[in-house]
Amino acid sequence: YSVVLFDEIEKAHPDVFNLLLQILDEGRLTDSHGKTVDFRNTVIIMTSNIGVSDVKSPMFGFLQKDNYNSMRDNVERALKRFFRPEFLNRVDEVVIFNYLGQEEAYRISELLCFKLHERLKGILDLWFTDGAIQSIAERGYQKEYGARPLKRVIQREIEDPLAEKLLTGEFVKGQRVVVDCDADGKIVFTK
Repeated sequence: YSVVLFDEIEKAHPDVFNLLLQILDEGRLTDSHGKTVDFRNTVIIMTSNIGVSDVKSPMFGFLQKDNYNSMRDNVERALKRFFRPEFLNRVDEVVIFNYLGQEEAYRISELLCFKLHERLKGILDLWFTDGAIQSIAERGYQKEYGARPLKRVIQREIEDPLAEKLLTGEFVKGQRVVVDCDADGKIVFTK
């Protein structure tokens, strides 16, 4: 089995949709030279931001059961305005995801910090306090951008300074380093 992801499909060239019609309808794709690619054991996932502006309205806020159907109707109307009926007819399911909240941002920050801890094993014995993780989550979380800014905060405020401190000899290989935050939420390192 294979998974093919088309991220932000609405930005694709119109010719891509014609190719997708063939793939979704026949389970295969034949190019201009007669070469055929089998897509029968392929899961195709397409992401889109179509209808996001409708969902961002104050009426929706965080996804609740009582307004889910209304939100879904708005998104489906937006999809119908943008995509051709023959394309939408071949899509099996539309899944609507809610925005990440502060709690999810904290959990993602925790996961990213753990991955950094694992990546630096053998170089530094790196540990994170809950305060540091919370600071990363608060400063890296932006509802409209999802988790991407969290990675940038970790790179800018943890990875880059750690690399500099290793290069200057302030930290040495194998040393235990605790990542914490001060009263202002600024990331600090202790040995």
